[in-house]
Amino acid sequence: MSTKMSTEKSFLERQFKLKENGTNVKTEIIAGITTFMTMAYILIVNPDTLSKAGMSYSGVFAATAISAVIATLYMAIRANYPFVLAPGMGLNAFFAFSVVIGMQKSWQFALTAVLIEGLIFILLTAFNVREAIVKAIPINLKHAVSVGIGLFIAFIGLSNAGIVQTGKLMYQDGKLLPNAGGLIVHLGDITTAGPLLTIIGVIITGILLVKNVKGALLIGIVGTTIIGIPMGITNAPEKIMELPTAISDVAFKFVGFEEIFSFDMVVVLFTFLFVDMFDTIGTLVGVASKADMLDKEGNLPNAKPALFADAIGTTFGAMLGTSTVTTYVESASGVAEGGRTGLTALTSAGLFAVALFFAPLFGVIPTEATAPALILVGLFMMSPILKIDLADYTEAIPAFLTIIMMPLAYSIADGIVFGMVSYVLINIFSGKAKKVSPVMLILSILFVLKFVVDKL
Repeated sequence: MSTKMSTEKSFLERQFKLKENGTNVKTEIIAGITTFMTMAYILIVNPDTLSKAGMSYSGVFAATAISAVIATLYMAIRANYPFVLAPGMGLNAFFAFSVVIGMQKSWQFALTAVLIEGLIFILLTAFNVREAIVKAIPINLKHAVSVGIGLFIAFIGLSNAGIVQTGKLMYQDGKLLPNAGGLIVHLGDITTAGPLLTIIGVIITGILLVKNVKGALLIGIVGTTIIGIPMGITNAPEKIMELPTAISDVAFKFVGFEEIFSFDMVVVLFTFLFVDMFDTIGTLVGVASKADMLDKEGNLPNAKPALFADAIGTTFGAMLGTSTVTTYVESASGVAEGGRTGLTALTSAGLFAVALFFAPLFGVIPTEATAPALILVGLFMMSPILKIDLADYTEAIPAFLTIIMMPLAYSIADGIVFGMVSYVLINIFSGKAKKVSPVMLILSILFVLKFVVDKL
């Protein structure tokens, strides 16, 4: 038995280079479970969202889990990074509400756009275009992306728990006006069960962190879930379901060439490409910065396989019947638990596979129980701000705009846009144009053109 265990550990060491990355099997597995539990909600939310576009709920559920497994396995084996992938939030809403309901296109049309996006991403990655973009981002902006993602994650956790809410009344010209856009946040009713459970979870997890308990985030999630039972928030699981067979209702459903070569397809495709590209790049760079995975030049070693993971995941996801697959910002929770290699991602991939057969069991974990982990991960992601040169305003102002715009615009991609465009403009007009690379200049022009086109 001991010989067998030794052989298994030896294989894992060779495959994932655990000692080289300062980690071990136990730490990686705990990190993988933690990441999965903070993002398991996608197994429920994604099918629910896409079903509003007319797609089969159980079919999308299966496609969501399987595409997450495929993409995350590639990330684990080929890139050896602790990043987990699944169909992305925001992009699935654009799929259902903007393309299908808003533009009155079929869900097959939207799936075709996702397939083309995935194929384009494979080409862009193969020709190192996406890697060049990652390398072009200045080091201070890379650190700022990590901090911005931290605030973004914390805001998601606070919002999911109902601790903060949108839609507060605001004053304008001395008059009280309803804020129709819901752009100002305000404190929710923290005396109700949901927010109260999250606050309890933050305190419990915080105490575990102070005591240096290994697996504090995971223990906090499980403990908060249990406390939620008498509070009426955690529901008992339904009967264990069998492997969904309805994937045939959504897999390989694409439109013909007459719709592929249309202006509407170009508009939809460009939006998918833009948001996914910079969400993924932002997540990879931000989480890697926090985990000290960037090299001396501020670049992510072995970035190409990591970028291939979401391209391959998106392509296969479209074939199976789900929206764009992207690297999840919740991967930061696993990194916070010490995850440093692909074994973390492999563990999460295995749990997504298991979830196909035990969906209701994972569905019992309420968002109020995972929210404390997201809130505290927001704190962990803040440390790279110490590496930003705040005395140099040509660096500090773009970094600040990157940080603040992510939670306020509720978009990693928009935060990167504000940071990169401001970096280019401030440095050019302050006589430091040499700091601006050609790639940064081209990207900034494209960003501006995108916003102009969106207004047309």
